[in-house]
Amino acid sequence: MRLALCQINATVGDLRGNLERMRSGLREASAAGAQLVLFGELALTGYPPEDLLLREHFLADAKAALHELADEVEGLVAIVGFPERAEDVYNAAAVLAEGRVHAIYRKMLLPNYGVFDEQRYFQAGAAGAVLPIGADMVGLTICEDIWEPGPPLTDEAISGATLIVNISASPYQVGKGIERERMLAQRAREHRACVAFCGLVGGQDELVFDGHSCVIDHTGQTIARAVQFQEDLLLCDVDLHAASAARLRDSGHRPLARRSARTVSVLPALTSQPARHAGPAPEATVGGRTAGRLEATITPMEAEVYAALCLGLRDYVGKNGFERVVLGLSGGVDSALVACLAADALCPSRVSAVLMPSRYSSEGTRSDAAALADALGLDTHTLPIEPVLSAYLEVLGPTLGDRPPSVTEENLQARIRGNLLMALSNEFGWLVLTTGNKSEMSVGYTTLYGDLAGGFAVIKDVPKTLVYKLCEWRNSPAGARRGAVQAPIPPTVLTRAPSAELRPQQADADTLPPYDLLDEILQGCVEREASREQLVAAGLPAKEVELACRLVDRAEYKRRQAPPGIKVTSRAFGRDRRMPITNRYQG
Repeated sequence: MRLALCQINATVGDLRGNLERMRSGLREASAAGAQLVLFGELALTGYPPEDLLLREHFLADAKAALHELADEVEGLVAIVGFPERAEDVYNAAAVLAEGRVHAIYRKMLLPNYGVFDEQRYFQAGAAGAVLPIGADMVGLTICEDIWEPGPPLTDEAISGATLIVNISASPYQVGKGIERERMLAQRAREHRACVAFCGLVGGQDELVFDGHSCVIDHTGQTIARAVQFQEDLLLCDVDLHAASAARLRDSGHRPLARRSARTVSVLPALTSQPARHAGPAPEATVGGRTAGRLEATITPMEAEVYAALCLGLRDYVGKNGFERVVLGLSGGVDSALVACLAADALCPSRVSAVLMPSRYSSEGTRSDAAALADALGLDTHTLPIEPVLSAYLEVLGPTLGDRPPSVTEENLQARIRGNLLMALSNEFGWLVLTTGNKSEMSVGYTTLYGDLAGGFAVIKDVPKTLVYKLCEWRNSPAGARRGAVQAPIPPTVLTRAPSAELRPQQADADTLPPYDLLDEILQGCVEREASREQLVAAGLPAKEVELACRLVDRAEYKRRQAPPGIKVTSRAFGRDRRMPITNRYQG
């Protein structure tokens, strides 16, 4: 059977745009002789549609778009993710064939953890489903249905399915693609079935979908893989007879196959069969890419994360209608990374950098900021904040009295910078990119209405130690592929001790543990929810553990007011981690 996996970049709510992408995929798949075409989970509406699913007119419009697409499906079978409005709402896969909606499968396992809220919106399906296509049986699953061992996958395999298709919207985090592919290989081996996984790709608010669609044979071998972080059409021929023959020889599988009870729905057989393809496995070029491909995964880890951040930023900017972005460039490592990401994800001509030196800005950071902007080819503006700071202090003087300089003066500097960036945003319609990292967000080393002010927090979920690794990778020869500027970050940015430069001789190490230690503590208490006692028992110093955990708890109110940012770790602030602001638990 010749499969076509259409890995599209769907936009939530853009029913017409998503429909056109699917039409294009259908045309290319048909031209390549595909018999079965897959689109991702909720591809018609984009994922996740969230409270749009509570609007009857949205669900009705999605149904109308589905039937419009079905009218154009002839000579092949298409499986399309959409929200079905019946007696309730279901996360469903429509089988389109012969110019109509032939059948519908409803997702059984609804995830309700991490970034997922599917039990808020959907009713669970009652049973698995198999679709007869000619002499072959195809089992239908949606995302989570295949992650958990057991039904519906087991029931579909027992009922004779030698191909399990999984349409998915699987959010990215570091290493997720390889983890997912290994899981799919395990399912294929367990059930002596081929598995075809078709994922969405693209950025949606804080989530990135990496694509990474793939086909795995009944031995667990990956035989086709799409590109990551790009739209793609992946063609592959699967030998379902080999899977059936392997089952016959598997003494462990055969008793299961003899069960008389069936717990799946056998969907109606097609009255006409999809055209059989001619010739060997496809080698033609489709959509500019060679079909029947096994694309290499992106390595090393830094390259994968960088690609995810670029995609998330590019789509957030483009899908929300911004033509240009602006950021404050300080000469530090965080703003250096965000500047590189913006230049690479968009193009330098769409990025403005604002240098806002103060009385505490060193000559080194000033020159490094200018050198980075020049290397990337960014439009720059220099707005010294000293006159504004002096005016603030003069106005506040009678109220503050003779108090010595304090954090008030430091935060004023950050807020002045935030005001200047937002003024440019208001005047020119630019999107302000904030430059705070996950380590700072964790412990509250951010200023409300200052460096937290902006529209999109690109590295909000990137720990400080990973910021350095990403910068080092971007400066390496591999980081300058596809014509990007080579080594744009001045070396002193990476070797200088981190400092906010808000007071004389300030250094982050004055009040925080070293970042390699801090990030290890934060990974434990934020991503694994480990207790203080568990972290200390693991060998981490008690004093630093107590400090970091206390700061994390105290900073929740700040994080609630932060702009959205791209999820790349296993547990991001926001959708992943939801803690009360008013909270006296100290365990």
